[in-house]
Amino acid sequence: MNSLLKYALIFLLALALGVVTIAVFAPGISVPWRQLAGGADIDEKIVKHQLHTAPGYGVTLFADNVANARWVAVTRRGDLLVSQPKRGQVSLLKADANGDGRSDGQRVLIDNLKRPHGLLLFEDWLYIAESDGVGRVPFDHSDGLLAGRYQKIVTGLADSGNHWTKTIGMGPDGWIYLSSGSSCNVCIEDNPRRATIMRFRPDGSDLQVYASGLRNSVGFDWSPKDGALYATDNGRDWLGDDFPPCELNRIEQGAFYGWPYANGDRVPDPDFGIGAGQDIQEKIANSRPPVHKFPPHNAPLGISFLRSQAQPDGYRDAALVALHGSWNRSSKDGYKVVSLHWDEHGNIHQRDFLWGFLDDDGATVHGRPVDIAEDAEGHIYISDDYAGAIYRVTAGATTSATGAHKPRMLAPTKPLAIDRGAAQRGAELYQRHNCARCHAGQIPLHNLAEHYSLQALADYFDAPTPPMPHFDFSASQKRALAHYLMSREVGTPKLEAPPPQPHD
Repeated sequence: MNSLLKYALIFLLALALGVVTIAVFAPGISVPWRQLAGGADIDEKIVKHQLHTAPGYGVTLFADNVANARWVAVTRRGDLLVSQPKRGQVSLLKADANGDGRSDGQRVLIDNLKRPHGLLLFEDWLYIAESDGVGRVPFDHSDGLLAGRYQKIVTGLADSGNHWTKTIGMGPDGWIYLSSGSSCNVCIEDNPRRATIMRFRPDGSDLQVYASGLRNSVGFDWSPKDGALYATDNGRDWLGDDFPPCELNRIEQGAFYGWPYANGDRVPDPDFGIGAGQDIQEKIANSRPPVHKFPPHNAPLGISFLRSQAQPDGYRDAALVALHGSWNRSSKDGYKVVSLHWDEHGNIHQRDFLWGFLDDDGATVHGRPVDIAEDAEGHIYISDDYAGAIYRVTAGATTSATGAHKPRMLAPTKPLAIDRGAAQRGAELYQRHNCARCHAGQIPLHNLAEHYSLQALADYFDAPTPPMPHFDFSASQKRALAHYLMSREVGTPKLEAPPPQPHD
């Protein structure tokens, strides 16, 4: 027996002994152990018979063999990018062009990264949040290839300890937001950037803490209704099966959300809150409580508001949240995707959306959902780092024994929210580039709202169909032109393009 094999056997024996010791002697533990050995097996049969969706939706297995699939992002072409931190890479899954419900193939897009997690597509850049910083690389949406060199633009982020993942998202204010979890279960952090949500400019400058006291806010998104930023947060461990709750927080600049001094609705923490001094008591009293509580130890990760007009009534503008599932409970809980619905009074109601990852026996785990992304057609993609899979959930689709799905039923269209200021700037662009020369006559623009959302129309200008020329518009210019063109169709008071101005 060679020395390498010998040491490998010793390690496996030690690991097995540790697992048995914890399982027998440690209270409040029920771990999906197969994750230590690579996770669960998944196939279309398991998906068909085990997973269940909310009424009006169907689920299929879009891709398997995507080990440690974590964060996802959809390109303009409909391809899916997936981060795989344990492999140090980001993979590209090709869109389903042949209509069989499966990805048409996958390949590694970029590797040799340090535990990449969060992904963001903005303009012609792919941003990647590694455990110690953020980098970006030019990305060509038309062919799914990198178009330049990868460069780190944010460096020096701490990644020691428990919660090393970093997640990024583009805010409506033009800043890129960045979450960084705590280094521990509960402690006083030395690094003020831990347990926070930060933000920085798209070029990596002006990094600043935006909100603090957030133990591990892995997922966040902005509501399409009011523009508010909402973030999930994982509660601490080792306080029993039923406390503390995991959280959904409404994030506001400069606010403090309690950790490590309080849990849930300002309940003092037994380690750092109870018996603390007056300054800590005031800090607890002034902290922001969660706007919604998930069951303890459910581990909410990705959150995504549904924006597509293809979603049924009752789900457009709702948020989907991936509950990764518990380990620090005597019995397993979570392991599903839920939907959150805001009523007219601002109250939040939670429903099951995709479930069955935890078997009816309460012990067998088939998967652990992580993140959610919606494409332009309303397909919902859900990653699973336990089974190494991506699922696709579609409104109006059901799964047959062969795995094929029925045609999707489109929901009634939702009125477009036209930004008059942006539309006016778009009218000026339309005049400046003399667009009416073609579109007033031989190529009239009609019924755009039947084929495009505002965002899809803005994205169209990146690769327009000939004979329309390509203009090097900025993101704000593309948005402005989209709002102007749509405003001409939806009954917005007429915007007059200004007279031509002399060029410099």
